Amino acid sequence: MHRPGGPCQTERVPLEFAPSARSTVGVEWEIMLADPKTGDLVGRAPELLGALEEQSAAERHTVTGELLTNTIEVTSGVGGTVAEALDDIAAAIATVRAATDPAGIELLSAGSHPFAQWYNQRVTDKTRYHKLIERTQWWGRNMMIWGIHVHVGVDDRDKVLPIIAALSNFLPHLQALAASSPYWAGERTGYASNRALVFQQLPTAGLPWSLHTWAEFESYLDDMVRTGVMQDASEVRWDIRPAPRWGTVEVRACDGMSTLSELASVAALVQSLVEHFSRELDEGRTLATMPPWFHRENKWRAARYGLDARVIVDAAGSQVPVREHLAAVVEDLRPVARDLGCAAELDGVLTTLQVGASYERQLAAADGADGDLHAVVHHLIREFRQGPETSVAPSPSAAP
Repeated sequence: MHRPGGPCQTERVPLEFAPSARSTVGVEWEIMLADPKTGDLVGRAPELLGALEEQSAAERHTVTGELLTNTIEVTSGVGGTVAEALDDIAAAIATVRAATDPAGIELLSAGSHPFAQWYNQRVTDKTRYHKLIERTQWWGRNMMIWGIHVHVGVDDRDKVLPIIAALSNFLPHLQALAASSPYWAGERTGYASNRALVFQQLPTAGLPWSLHTWAEFESYLDDMVRTGVMQDASEVRWDIRPAPRWGTVEVRACDGMSTLSELASVAALVQSLVEHFSRELDEGRTLATMPPWFHRENKWRAARYGLDARVIVDAAGSQVPVREHLAAVVEDLRPVARDLGCAAELDGVLTTLQVGASYERQLAAADGADGDLHAVVHHLIREFRQGPETSVAPSPSAAP
């Protein structure tokens, strides 16, 4: 049978993985712009970004735009510690507030806005965003989602895919900790992270493919570019991906964190896990992995039940409440976290288990206001300024 295209293929160009200091950390945080009275989103980023980008040009942090004009993204420099990276983020937020407060704009962060509608939002006027919307249509226009990205430096590119495979076992833990999108366009979804399931509708998004070597990743990219799926590695939108330009593993699975302290705790957990796996590889040990069907189920459970999920934790199919397993993981990682200087930030994971994740606090805020989602937005605005403010008792038992 004739095969279109013939037998010849062009030689693949090797993909460089930039040198990066081991277990350094960088953070990106997507932030919503809102009207202080109504709580609705406002597409005013373009009027702010010129000055903000100029002001951050000489700083370690950056302030940039995103897909929608209702969003500003702040990015840290390369931090030797989580505290250093988060200092950058705090400085960036202060710079943004110096512009938004006089302009009558409030800031908040979560995986979704409780009641905003996609058809009222405007796409940022950049070619790559217009191309994305042209290709993805309704799903692309529905991307009213906000997240965080955590980068951790890897000192050997041959470690990258094994670390991603091992880190995938902990995606439900990270997703549950960060879950902050229980509402969508005015509806209570019944999910802790509706964002997780919306975002995976984009081409090349979702769980990482089961690749084992850098050569396999290069082959995957070659296939994607050759068939017109993407232009380069930056369009790989996996929940965890290699970031060759920076020499990092990048975790992208988390909803937007509602507070700076919670952002620090998730960054510390990611940094500690990556360093732990790197040490295991240095000792010649094989990292534990699970079948992809377990990862898929875990992702759904964490999206649905958040911190009340029971997650599959090994290839044998053992299941543990994610709250319980997170506490055990924090205990196991403490020596690594001390070495990295992020022990205090890692303990913030336990604080989230005690006070409740953002989705739990949002649900409590709505219940306390007879379901008024405007109260949820104002709750998020206050939290972004002040930190978590309510305690939510955990459910008596984990969900199936």
